[in-house]
Amino acid sequence: MFRITDIHKHLSRITDPWVAPLSAVILGLAMVSWLYWDTLYSIIEIWIRSQTFAHGFLIFPISLWLIFRKRALVATLSPQPDPAALPILVLIVGVWILAEISEVLVVSQLAWVAMLPAMIWLILGRTIAWELGFPLGFLFFMVPVGEFLIPYLMDFTAAFTVKMLRLSGIPVYQQGTFFSIPSGEWSVVEACSGLRYLISSITLGCLYAYLSYQRLAYRITFVVLAILFPVLANGLRAYIIVILAHLSDYKLATGVDHYVYGWVFFGFVMLVMFWIGSFWREAEPFNGDSEKQNELPAIRNRLHEDWKYWGITLTGILLTGLGPLRAMQLEYIAKEHATPVSMAPLQAVFPWKVTGENLAWEPSYRGVDAEIKAQYSDGAHRVDVFLYYYREQKQGEELIGSQNLLTSQASPDWHLLSESLVASKIPGLPGEIRQGILRSQAGRLLIWRWYWVSGEYTANDYWGKWLEARDRFMGRFRDGAALVFATEIATTEQAAQRVLESFLVSMQPALQQTLMDTSQR
Repeated sequence: MFRITDIHKHLSRITDPWVAPLSAVILGLAMVSWLYWDTLYSIIEIWIRSQTFAHGFLIFPISLWLIFRKRALVATLSPQPDPAALPILVLIVGVWILAEISEVLVVSQLAWVAMLPAMIWLILGRTIAWELGFPLGFLFFMVPVGEFLIPYLMDFTAAFTVKMLRLSGIPVYQQGTFFSIPSGEWSVVEACSGLRYLISSITLGCLYAYLSYQRLAYRITFVVLAILFPVLANGLRAYIIVILAHLSDYKLATGVDHYVYGWVFFGFVMLVMFWIGSFWREAEPFNGDSEKQNELPAIRNRLHEDWKYWGITLTGILLTGLGPLRAMQLEYIAKEHATPVSMAPLQAVFPWKVTGENLAWEPSYRGVDAEIKAQYSDGAHRVDVFLYYYREQKQGEELIGSQNLLTSQASPDWHLLSESLVASKIPGLPGEIRQGILRSQAGRLLIWRWYWVSGEYTANDYWGKWLEARDRFMGRFRDGAALVFATEIATTEQAAQRVLESFLVSMQPALQQTLMDTSQR
């Protein structure tokens, strides 16, 4: 017959060795969350205001549940603090600093999430961190990432819809994401890109693959299926909406039912995907066996002393604390650099002269410290010039960011048909230039644009961000600028390109001099 005291002794023998490591984990994760509260809050803020990422509220509870499911197996393992995780933690903190000072919010958010499994690896050891690999990796779904895919998804949806319409015998005229059929005009906007479907499908697909399969090949296959299914389904959804509206004389699929059909169709697609995946579902192996359970007290008796957990945890906390400290220091240096800036007018070079006419179009750039907007003419052609100069940058008002647009999707006048990188052979300019085409009722415009960052030209967003981050990390804060040029497509795109080439060959030295003079003011 068991006495209460015997049961208490038995439970103490089992649980006591885990009190220190679990307490250290809780302290470490809590401190990382506190030290990087601004980053954590930026994630929660996006969950609140964006339906696309509202699922983020569920990720942490699901991760805890997945860890709880493996408790029997983890309980048979011996936690061992692993100093090998310290360099990884330092690297992650370095990435966070670079992302923070260059205003790349999504990278700083990813870095913060990466600190959580790194801290667990540091305190509990590599073996336990490996066993909890998926539950810890699942935390990355908390980060609201994926909006960079929107243009590609829009292009695919438009191309798929147009192809299906033509296969249905309906004539279509397409320009980028805009297309016309005999009954009316359509366009694929951001809300129709299918990003929300894709993110939901990948999240559910990864969770389903982990819970349903044991073999890696099966898991990878289902995740690939979870990526392809929503992309194809969104294209099919767009086609069905257009064809329903066309056949019903626009009585169906043009109002609220436009969105209702979309979610109903997505739900059906998910059911089909899980039904297909159920055909090769595998039984879950037992987490732990009786032999390991019997060895448990002996294993636990070999644990390190409690002070080692607290020592390694405090070391990890101190290292992660370097991130906010360095960021605060660099922010102070940036404020000292943020002096008022002004730009002198861009001097005209023969045969180009300032026209003084009003501009019919201008791009949307936020947080600009100084700007030049002017129109130049050589007597036969006109070129609109926009120089947006940045000195003091902050989140949402930086030189390189998604908030800076040629035109918005909601613009009633101008619509972006396409934008891509094209090769350039103009001396003194970057090897690639970002080229866009805008359309309105008045005609079409050819747009060239690139950046001036750290004293050099680039049209690559990633390289530009790296140049900014590199200099700021070293405490060197340099100005930047966006250069945008536009001309009318009167005949062909090639003719418009020659106009811009002629203008830039003449004006490039004056442009460079204007930027250099402004940076020294």
